Amino acid sequence: MHTIKTITDYLESIAPLNLQESYDNAGLIVGNPTTKVTGILTTLDCTETIIEEAVEKGCNLVVAHHPIVFRGLKKFNGANYVERTIIKAIQEGVAIYAIHTNLDNVRNRGVNAKIAEVLGLTNLEILSPKNEEGTVGSGMVGELPDPLSEEVFLRHLKAQMKTGTIKHTELAGQPVAKVAICGGAGGFLLDRAKAVGADVFVTSDYKYHEFFDADGEIIICDIGHYESEQFTTQLLAELLTEKFPTFAVLCTERNTNPVRYFV
Repeated sequence: MHTIKTITDYLESIAPLNLQESYDNAGLIVGNPTTKVTGILTTLDCTETIIEEAVEKGCNLVVAHHPIVFRGLKKFNGANYVERTIIKAIQEGVAIYAIHTNLDNVRNRGVNAKIAEVLGLTNLEILSPKNEEGTVGSGMVGELPDPLSEEVFLRHLKAQMKTGTIKHTELAGQPVAKVAICGGAGGFLLDRAKAVGADVFVTSDYKYHEFFDADGEIIICDIGHYESEQFTTQLLAELLTEKFPTFAVLCTERNTNPVRYFV
């Protein structure tokens, strides 16, 4: 039986912890590295319901994209969902591992590569490289197999990313051929998306005044944070199953998106 360390060492061979942003908290958050793993549950977020699901399915390791502990905690008295989740995990003997911006920042098999795969993009490159080889960095840019009208692209985006709504800037009446993407909050990459000649920038967490920054040069599409990264759960399961094909690796069946839409 594999230990937690065996699992996390493999994940860190794909997305080393030193690639995470300075503000991040990726890594083993709860648990003992020497513990034998009975099963793994992958998820975008770790919440109380995820811990409950892990217990129900016989999994004692949760691999999440978002770290449940992001800022320093001084007390564990159940005052908020973070503390309650940690308490429940410890009580139930469930370890929690987060693989966050380090997975965002890798070119191969990372979060943005998965989005590009879902959208059918080709000729992929890191949008904002952090090394000369272009293998590490933020976001990704690629091309559609064939140019699409803006309306057809929006329908394609909505269907493929399974989002109920898309907030976007004014359409320009031009075909969409080159698409920049960034899972999660990617507004900081808008200038790069413009610089590489992208027709559309797909990301999330845009504020009202930030939409003006498109300035007629590009179409900004905000599809929602959860929606932009939802396939990370599947990506993590794929990565783990490839390495440990006889091991129990399960995707969560719970929707952890805290946002609801009234349509």
